[in-house]
Amino acid sequence: MQAVVLVGGFGTRLRPLTLSVPKQLLPVGHVPMIERVVAHLAAAGVTEVVLSLGYQPDAFTDRYPSGVCAGVRVRYAVEPEPLDTAGAIAFAARAAGVDGTFVAVNGDVLTSLDVAQVWTTHRDRGAAATIALTPVEDPSRFGVVPLDSEGRVEAFIEKPPPGTAPSNWINAGTYVLEPEVLDLVEPGRRVSIEREVFPRLVADGRVFGVQSETYWVDAGTPAAYLQVHRDLLEGRFGEPFEAVAGDVAVDSTATVEGSFVGAGAIVGAGALVSGSVVMDGARIGAGATVVDSIVGARSVVGEGSVLSGGTVVGYDEVVPDGTVAEDGRFPPAETWETA
Repeated sequence: MQAVVLVGGFGTRLRPLTLSVPKQLLPVGHVPMIERVVAHLAAAGVTEVVLSLGYQPDAFTDRYPSGVCAGVRVRYAVEPEPLDTAGAIAFAARAAGVDGTFVAVNGDVLTSLDVAQVWTTHRDRGAAATIALTPVEDPSRFGVVPLDSEGRVEAFIEKPPPGTAPSNWINAGTYVLEPEVLDLVEPGRRVSIEREVFPRLVADGRVFGVQSETYWVDAGTPAAYLQVHRDLLEGRFGEPFEAVAGDVAVDSTATVEGSFVGAGAIVGAGALVSGSVVMDGARIGAGATVVDSIVGARSVVGEGSVLSGGTVVGYDEVVPDGTVAEDGRFPPAETWETA
């Protein structure tokens, strides 16, 4: 079983972290996000993964130089330019010589979905494409996918205005596809699978949906990234493990609660870290408070600083002593180079 994993996006919603590291290489509970995605696919029977790369491709090839990620053989396909979802899937599949039924997933979705069941349902129905669906409270931010009584997809409704969606079942970003789907994607052109390819197949009645209420999070925003870590701590996702790495230096007068703290980090005297992610080698100064925030690897939060409300500190940054920020960004957005 082969899978194409889309990891080529710029990760703009997670900046400034993704100015330094592609989104899928950010740690999720001390493990790079991509390894969690690949391990989940492997559990479903996937034996080879093709990473569809675009932004900072060398970061992935450098991280997995042997071509193995989470115990699975990995191949790389680097887009010459952004090709959107269908364009990226087709480019990667063609580059890897995929010629049979395959799985395609978004690399920033963390889920407990039974991918093997989606695969089996797809084969049993003789579908050209099968889409995993998940329920959400507010479907207006997603692509809503209504089904008929036999599970066929009736339409794709992208980001409907609040209160107008026909259901709360949305595209969960996991697909099982036949190679014939690639024929609908013109090489070298930006093509959306949701807006162009699937609607063409729906007209022929060959797209099915599989509804699942299993765990699902699109981890592409600071709020969602923090939510995944809360879910890990509370046992709603993944296997339990130590939230604070073994070699972290936490002062006896400091408090760390409900947080992940990476290897080699330092938490100074009287500091408070709560509901946050502090990555490898970061340092929280004496008397500092970090609540519901993210501190990138090797960054320093100055003494007496107070960071809260989804503040994000990038990699290798220094937050000056006494800084107070709610939903802040370090470095600030006006200094970012746009991709």
